[in-house]
Amino acid sequence: MKARNYREVKGQAYTRKKYIRGSPVSKIVKFTMGNPSGSYNYQVRLIAEKEVQIRHNALEAARIASNRVLSEKLGNNYHLKILPYPHVVLRENKMIFGAHADRLQDGMRNAFGKAIGLAARVKTGQSLILANVNEDGLELATLALKRGGAKLPTPCRVVIKKLGD
Repeated sequence: MKARNYREVKGQAYTRKKYIRGSPVSKIVKFTMGNPSGSYNYQVRLIAEKEVQIRHNALEAARIASNRVLSEKLGNNYHLKILPYPHVVLRENKMIFGAHADRLQDGMRNAFGKAIGLAARVKTGQSLILANVNEDGLELATLALKRGGAKLPTPCRVVIKKLGD
C-alpha cells in the first residue's frame, strides 16, 4: 500500500505495543546528532503546516537529508534533533488479486489487519526538526531543514530564533 493512505489522522491511535504481536521496530536510528553540549546562538526549527501522520521511514529520510548537509559543511559544530516519536502502529488488511483469489482469502471478514509500520501524529504548528547553530551556520541550517522537509508528507516552514545570552 502507498504511504499516502496513512497520512490522514483519523480514529483513535493504535499504540499499545503490549498487546500487539509482531509490532514493527522504528527505522529512526538516532534522534540527536552533532554536538548537544556546545553553546549556540541560533535555533532553527522545521514546523508542520498541517495535521498529519508521518511514517517512521519518512522521518528517517528527513533526518539523513538534514544531517548530511550540516555534517559535511559544519563538521561537529551543530546540534540536530528529531522531535516527534513514532508511536502509532499502522495496520493493513492485505488482499490478493488475480484469478481465483476469492478461494484463498476472506475479504472483509476479520479485517483487522497486520502491523506494517509506525507513524508519528503531528499537529499543525508542531516542531519536527530542531537545529542549533552559530551565526556562520545559520543559512546552512535553513537549507538543511528545507531539504529534510521535502521528505515529509506535509508542507513545512522554517523558523529562526535567536537564543538568549
